[in-house]
Amino acid sequence: MTEAQAPHLEEVEVTPWREYFSFSTDHKVIGIQYLVTSFVFYLIGGLLAELVRTELATPASDFVPRETYNELFTMHATIMIFLWIIPTLTGGFGNFLVPLMIGARDMAFPKLNAIAFWIIPPTSILLLCSFFVGPASAGWTSYPPLSLMTNKAGEAIWILGVILLGTSSIMAGLNFLVTILKMRIPSMTLNDMPLFCWAMLATSALQLVATPVLSGAMVLLGFDLLVGTNFFNPAGGGDPIVYQHMFWFYSHPAVYIMILPAFGLISEILPVHARKPIFGYQAIAYSSIAISFLGLIVWAHHMFTSGTPDWLRMFFMIATMVIAVPTGIKVFSWVATVWGGKLNLCSAMLFGMAFVSMFVVGGLSGVMVASVPFDIHVHDTYFVVAHLHYVLFGGSVFGIYAGLYHWFPKMTGRMLNEFWGKVHFAMTFVGFNICFLPMHVLGLQGMNRRIAEYDPKFAALNVVCTIGSYILATSTIPFVVNAVWSWLAGPRANSNPWKGLTLEWTVPSPPPVENFEEDPVLAIGPYDYGTPKALDFVAATLAPAHALAAESLE
Repeated sequence: MTEAQAPHLEEVEVTPWREYFSFSTDHKVIGIQYLVTSFVFYLIGGLLAELVRTELATPASDFVPRETYNELFTMHATIMIFLWIIPTLTGGFGNFLVPLMIGARDMAFPKLNAIAFWIIPPTSILLLCSFFVGPASAGWTSYPPLSLMTNKAGEAIWILGVILLGTSSIMAGLNFLVTILKMRIPSMTLNDMPLFCWAMLATSALQLVATPVLSGAMVLLGFDLLVGTNFFNPAGGGDPIVYQHMFWFYSHPAVYIMILPAFGLISEILPVHARKPIFGYQAIAYSSIAISFLGLIVWAHHMFTSGTPDWLRMFFMIATMVIAVPTGIKVFSWVATVWGGKLNLCSAMLFGMAFVSMFVVGGLSGVMVASVPFDIHVHDTYFVVAHLHYVLFGGSVFGIYAGLYHWFPKMTGRMLNEFWGKVHFAMTFVGFNICFLPMHVLGLQGMNRRIAEYDPKFAALNVVCTIGSYILATSTIPFVVNAVWSWLAGPRANSNPWKGLTLEWTVPSPPPVENFEEDPVLAIGPYDYGTPKALDFVAATLAPAHALAAESLE
């Protein structure tokens, strides 16, 4: 029997499997519903990406028609952003972990929580059904007047889908904000919260402030498309630049909506597997709030080539560079946390450390494109594609995988296979870098993005990128097989397989319906590793009263 398995087992109440297919108000069920549903759309979005890369393997448009290519990359980006990363990090991990980490029995508004999730499946199906009428093909930014000139039915479905998904995001943000601020146990102050909760607090504020602006832009664009108004249509006197301002006022903060929760996950994972206290707790916590605020005043750096006045470009250039400061604080704190630690190089830790290194690459190229002269040079090239993916895949997706490997035992009561976890990590890391690292060079050489045909001089590097994308796609197979097999028949996990100090590790794995038999009392800080209190805390979590019965997992 492994160390991660419970030495003593007794029966506790667990959630029946049928509950996961129902309208449940249990935050843990909703969290897993988010995770599984969004992962399905990750596979669909990944399939679309492979079709795009296959087309780009040759300079000519010889795999799919040009219009189909436009539809593929439009829907790929839409699915990956709105149906994979945001729902997984905020809805999935946020729902499952936040109440457990703050000692609550559920979210503040359980029914609203369930509604926020159940908006997503029909909206997702609606977006996929657009392929029967011709989906949106103006890119995930859907700039007018192009979006007003393409497939009308597909664009209308896309607009409605974004509005509905935005509504779900607003509901979730409100719920998290109230839950974190009002439902912590009395002994937990804000400065006692796990850093993931700080990240979700900052993320929720962004969702509430920025998402309604996107919804407003979608409503006005829908009127232009379907009714014939001229809010953004220059042919009728409208101003498409106003749309860009409204769109990016949400869509740049959306980058932080996608990365802040991943920052929180990494801040939880690294101390546990390094067996060291987190370095600079308050600096990491307050830097999340700083990123949330600064993220709202940098949107126009996406518009440096759209006629923005010079004085305004200078303001947004400086603001964008300043936002690197709180991000750098996090990176240096993570490195200091790992430095000199007793590292447990399990799958979660490997993905966590890869997250830091890959995000640094994306962050450095982000500072480069924040500079107006450089941005004008690489605007709309593959340098921007490389930067985006190093932030959102090297960052958010690596963070998601780290979180899945770390909290899978808590969610399911089973341990994932470490060998196949490391195979998954190696294939993902290698495939990702082979795919996206050469795109920096392609962009600097002038290859434009969002086109199916390109100059033959770019062919060799595009073949390399396509091979990397195939390795990256194949890397998903060992993870899926590992997760399904382990969930059904993997080794049983005890309540605290990683010897963590946050409150979710004090309850059985998986947690009972009501989380806690009675309100817990905070007895130790979430990162106080290496102290006598930590030894006592871990010993208490491994007592027989916290072990899961074998019968309850059958």
